[in-house]
Amino acid sequence: MKQLIPGAVCLLLGVMAAAGAGTDAGATNSPVPQKRPANAARVMHHSPKRQPVDRSTTVGVVATNGAKAKKNGTGPIVYSDALRRYRHERHSRDWWKRSYAVIVFAGGGYYYWDAGYWFPAWGYDPTYDYYDYDGPIYTYGNLLPDQVILNVQRALQQLGYYAGALTGSLGLSSRQALASYQQDAGLAVTGAIDAPTVESLGLE
Repeated sequence: MKQLIPGAVCLLLGVMAAAGAGTDAGATNSPVPQKRPANAARVMHHSPKRQPVDRSTTVGVVATNGAKAKKNGTGPIVYSDALRRYRHERHSRDWWKRSYAVIVFAGGGYYYWDAGYWFPAWGYDPTYDYYDYDGPIYTYGNLLPDQVILNVQRALQQLGYYAGALTGSLGLSSRQALASYQQDAGLAVTGAIDAPTVESLGLE
């Protein structure tokens, strides 16, 4: 019996030693979580969403500018206002130059430009002082008054309202053709070249 005790003790010590070795091996194979350093950079994956484009600001600016232009009178005015602005007066060349920046020669006389219309400049040059039509002529596309008249005559001729020659002069037959067309088109009958008539004829 005394001989078995030392052998049992040795066997028990051997089993404990083997168990301790197994534990160390398992600890070596399993990684221990490491604590993240405080100053480590953090990587984030972010997919930004597409932001809608706000176009209200641009549209508002354009609309506001357009409204101001009409209100301040910088754009073309209506024909009735053009008649009221017309200076049916005879002045010297120097007076016309001081009063209006744009004066041109067309047809048989000189015209001054004001608010989208051409007007006869009476007295600018007594040598060239003839006008078939004594009133405002609406213009577009930087055209001279005789060029505008010529385009209107051609359009009225193609529509069967005007049978005369293409002269670029707004005589009686041209004004009668204009009045007939304006009446049939439901426009204000002025017998003159105004913005609604030009637009209705498809010239602008």
